[in-house]
Amino acid sequence: MNSTSFNITRCAWCGNDDLYTRYHDEEWGKEVHDDKVLFEFLVLESAQAGLSWITILRRRENYRKAFANFDVQAVAAFTADDVERLMQDAGIIRNRLKITATIANAQHFIKVQQEFGSFDRYLYSFMPGGKPTANQSDTIPVSTDISDAISKDMKKRGFKFFGTTICYAYMQATGMVNDHVPDCAFR
Repeated sequence: MNSTSFNITRCAWCGNDDLYTRYHDEEWGKEVHDDKVLFEFLVLESAQAGLSWITILRRRENYRKAFANFDVQAVAAFTADDVERLMQDAGIIRNRLKITATIANAQHFIKVQQEFGSFDRYLYSFMPGGKPTANQSDTIPVSTDISDAISKDMKKRGFKFFGTTICYAYMQATGMVNDHVPDCAFR
């Protein structure tokens, strides 16, 4: 654990980087049920595959601009011209596979919304009792049976760059699971 000058105990992973500590304190592990925010994190977590989260977090506003303020309908309608535009955007990760996957994931996201009424309802259909869970340990897993099931189902539905590890990080980011360690002030 580390502490700031205010003697607040946080999860060690966020270190002392201002952006990371703000993200830890204000967002990580807090329940999100808004489909727009859930789509934002789907875009960001998928972009993170193979990279560090801080790399994506530092580019978050660039992603917001590049991907229509995370408007799922707008992103789902992106064309080959948009892909080429995004490939020239130095503010995001310029990986063609991730960019095209983001557009396809937006289309799949909409299909899930249509089937379940919301993406949130779909996600929580995997959770015990339809509720978030809290890890009761200092050991934070990289995946769980639930993240395995969600990522497997999403893959079957056509989603890309959303394996079980990315899925679990997504669950942490959106508060489906609270992995703040027991003595973290933000638990």
